Amino acid sequence: MNTFEPALLVLEDGTVEEGTAYGARGTRLGEAVFSTGMTGYQETLTDPSYARQIVVQTAPHIGNTGVNDEDPESRRIWVAGYVVRDAARRPSNWRSRRTLEEELIAQDVVGIQGVDTRAITRHLREAGAMRAGIFSGAEAERPTAELVEAVRGQEPMAGTRLAEEVSVSEPYVVEPADHGFAGEPLAAVAAIDLGIKTMTPVRLAERGLRVTVLPATTSFAELQALRPDGVFLSNGPGDPATAAAQIGLLREVLAARIPFFGICFGNQILGRALGFGTYKLPFGHRGINQPVMDHATGTVEITAQNHGFAVDAPIGQVVTAPEERFGRVEVSHSSLNDDVVEGLRCLDVPAFSVQYHPEAAAGPHDSAYLFDRFVELMTGADATTTGGDTTHA
Repeated sequence: MNTFEPALLVLEDGTVEEGTAYGARGTRLGEAVFSTGMTGYQETLTDPSYARQIVVQTAPHIGNTGVNDEDPESRRIWVAGYVVRDAARRPSNWRSRRTLEEELIAQDVVGIQGVDTRAITRHLREAGAMRAGIFSGAEAERPTAELVEAVRGQEPMAGTRLAEEVSVSEPYVVEPADHGFAGEPLAAVAAIDLGIKTMTPVRLAERGLRVTVLPATTSFAELQALRPDGVFLSNGPGDPATAAAQIGLLREVLAARIPFFGICFGNQILGRALGFGTYKLPFGHRGINQPVMDHATGTVEITAQNHGFAVDAPIGQVVTAPEERFGRVEVSHSSLNDDVVEGLRCLDVPAFSVQYHPEAAAGPHDSAYLFDRFVELMTGADATTTGGDTTHA
């Protein structure tokens, strides 16, 4: 559209940034967070973990490659609002089907352009993620005091339950044969969708796993009826302290000794199922350049992350889980930026998890081995991959 209508980004601390409208016009409220990824804006927009969040893109140039029909990580855009510095006036990429602004308008996503996103990022790093609002069109003409009041009137992210809002309503199956794996499936996985990204079941299927993706409300009895060889809990939005149903489900899975793998929200749920607490990070980890230490090997992985909560567990020692029936547990990975727990490994039940995205869409593929580890956990043998990571983000 590029009509240069005024727009405002308003933070709950009273900060106001003036820019121009981008995407749909109107008002959107959410938690302001920043993502440091230099690429992958389409995957960011369609990541369900960003539900009810206003995403500030630290990279200055957004929209250069347009929007295609291959890269969405879910069925729709989930961000509450979008903040960019320099929006491309026209895309240039052979896969592009439409401009990013056209997609934002089509999906009714309110955005703002022409603001200093790196300055906003520095502010959020110092003050922490906070409630915010984007106002454009007639809404931007309201008195600033009214806009700040509207921003402060919304619910904070802490205590918010969102997984059920972004999950599928009906199960679906992802077959190995459709993703480059030759032969019969090696195992069957029940994947609980708490906000799963499209590439995750693809990465599992590439390794010979038949994946049944299930709604967030799935009960243990419904899961057992599938007789899975393993259970997977996905990424997703919201406060893990509100996920009582999923925590209870996972405790039954662990008690039944069904092999388990979780990522992101799934890592936090494993932590709480083991009896550890979780807490909200000041500004979270969001981007595709997050360094993580694997304590078993001393290897540093560059990872893709998107989380605002973390597990509170001791690093550098094996401990008995507070939920003692599950035995010993250790922190397997930690952040090299701030020592946040980035992975858990159970020693007496077949379960492990990480706080980042090994499917890497978009992002580095340093952590792809974790899918192979899950195969090994279920089959008891070294994984044989004939189609691993054949689909590139």
